[in-house]
Amino acid sequence: MSTVSNDGVSLYYHREGESEDAGDPVVFVPEAGLGGWSWGWQHAALTGPSETVVWDLRGTGRSDAPPGPYELATLVADLEAVLAAVDARNAHLVGAGLGGAVALAAARDSTRVATLSVLGTAARGEAFALEPLLASPDDREALRDSLEAGLSADFREGQPDVLEGIVDWRADGDATREGWEAQLVALEGFDARDWLVEVTQPARVIHGTADELVSPEAGRELAAGLPRGEFVPLEDAGHLVGIERSRTVNDRLLGFLEDRSDGDR
Repeated sequence: MSTVSNDGVSLYYHREGESEDAGDPVVFVPEAGLGGWSWGWQHAALTGPSETVVWDLRGTGRSDAPPGPYELATLVADLEAVLAAVDARNAHLVGAGLGGAVALAAARDSTRVATLSVLGTAARGEAFALEPLLASPDDREALRDSLEAGLSADFREGQPDVLEGIVDWRADGDATREGWEAQLVALEGFDARDWLVEVTQPARVIHGTADELVSPEAGRELAAGLPRGEFVPLEDAGHLVGIERSRTVNDRLLGFLEDRSDGDR
């Protein structure tokens, strides 16, 4: 178990795929309340071609959960501590929801970010409506019911075994109510529209067109405001697009990183 401390708060991270042949590390930044399990599909696909780093936000899983509320700047500083711990000088950030907002702010402020990929993310806090996705990890029924907000009906009906596996993982690694409530405060007042022009890294905004928690229009607005942004809509997918369309998302991420393996930043 690897940890790094930021201002006395212990942050858990898992690093895999280190080798001389591996590309620059891919660092995943999770959605509010969700544990590292939520990146399992992408982690499996990208480890090997790249070194990968999955970590738990403060308030989640094996990271400390100090009393909130948490500011966005604090979560960005936590990410910077993880990047420093793994000596990531040219990291490829992949963030979802709140994690996308954290990655976006880090891309502006940190010298360690080479590219940015965000899933189900907007440029302004008022565009996020994440509460329906969140539930206490000790309430399996609530965890299962809350997935209706994050996954399309077609996926839930067609993948019942996967759904039960997600409930198991959430029960084991998600944040408590106190943790995710503290995290969500970081989105209050968040508005990146005035400084998106400062995020000059290649950026890809992947968004399910059936996302009920962050509208596709907000994702399109984000991509349009980024100097090197590209909007990638995935038809009929819900908010947890990395799970629901994992193969497509993985292909998009691998292609995006491969296109920049020659140092185009």
